[in-house]
Amino acid sequence: MKAPLSQAVDQTCAVIASFASACDATATFPIDALDAMRTTGLLGLLIPAEFGGMNGNLDDLVDVTMELGRADLSAALIFAMHCQQVGVLDRYGALSQREKILPPIANGEMYLGSITTSPGTGGHLLTQDSAARTVDGELRIDRRAPIVTGGNHADAFLVTMGTPEATWPGQVDLIFVHRHQVDLQVLGDWSPLGMRATESVPMVIAGSVPKDQVIGRSGCFSEMATDYFAPLAHIGWSSAWLGTATGALSRVLNLIRDPEHRHHFDPRSELLLTRLASVRGRLEIVYSVLTRSVAAIAGTTPASNPSVQMLVNTLKLSASEECVRAVDDLIELVGLRHGYLTGSTLRLERALRDLRSASLNYANDRLHVSNGALTLMDSRVHFG
Repeated sequence: MKAPLSQAVDQTCAVIASFASACDATATFPIDALDAMRTTGLLGLLIPAEFGGMNGNLDDLVDVTMELGRADLSAALIFAMHCQQVGVLDRYGALSQREKILPPIANGEMYLGSITTSPGTGGHLLTQDSAARTVDGELRIDRRAPIVTGGNHADAFLVTMGTPEATWPGQVDLIFVHRHQVDLQVLGDWSPLGMRATESVPMVIAGSVPKDQVIGRSGCFSEMATDYFAPLAHIGWSSAWLGTATGALSRVLNLIRDPEHRHHFDPRSELLLTRLASVRGRLEIVYSVLTRSVAAIAGTTPASNPSVQMLVNTLKLSASEECVRAVDDLIELVGLRHGYLTGSTLRLERALRDLRSASLNYANDRLHVSNGALTLMDSRVHFG
């Protein structure tokens, strides 16, 4: 990680660590952490230098998100989901859109939220049960979203809407919407088991925007979702989950190696060593699939290729399942006092609660079914 980026990450992580416990306890959005991302320029990580950004790539996204995940999973996911929106804007936006939108993000003036879930389809990206309407030459947006991460604090959103006069639910647009262009109404509270600081509230968004705020070709969001939007989500989420699990293991190792705790942990114990090996092995496997996925998305093979789709789906599945198992194993290893109590400096209890949401964040059952269908298409069982 280059020095300016490393400094920005260190500054942001220090702020996150200062407020993470309080935000978790009250289920409130980490405003101070977001402010740190603004002032350090991290919100512009994936923005090209020509628009004032850090000119980062997917490897940088993985590295930064993992480091933020070590400090707090909620903050890491907020960052990763923002970067997903930025990456899609940069790849598919017209030059005029990029020139207008990207510099304010790079300057820390714009945090992007995502409105892609809907009551009828949940997190399914390829269809949308709410369609935009053309009114007086503009697009009228009126739709509910059951989950909007940081919706109360976003300066703008990327919103999926059915294309006006769509003939089937798969004709979907991705629309850039600035906060001042719409009315936002929160429909309920946010009091979950974990991921409490994401403040992912249900909302209604209503208003009108010019037609030129559609990102990419009208009606073709499904292609964007398959080629980049969904893979970027899986890479960002998995990096955050892996960072949290990695940070948990690091804290446990420091505890075991601390001379003050030698009477509690015998570093020669075969049971202890076996458990540590199992946890490290789980995380190594996730990291391997993560790095392969990044290389695949950055490569020349289209992400719509079945082998790439299966790889990226497997990344989400393995990261969401193995990271929570790793932390659960660590709790068993260190016991009740250090692993289960909320006051422990190891923060394993919070990590476990947060990571339990991973399999539900776009349900794993859907991805298993998808990968099963894709497997039938690849009778050669080809990797690459």
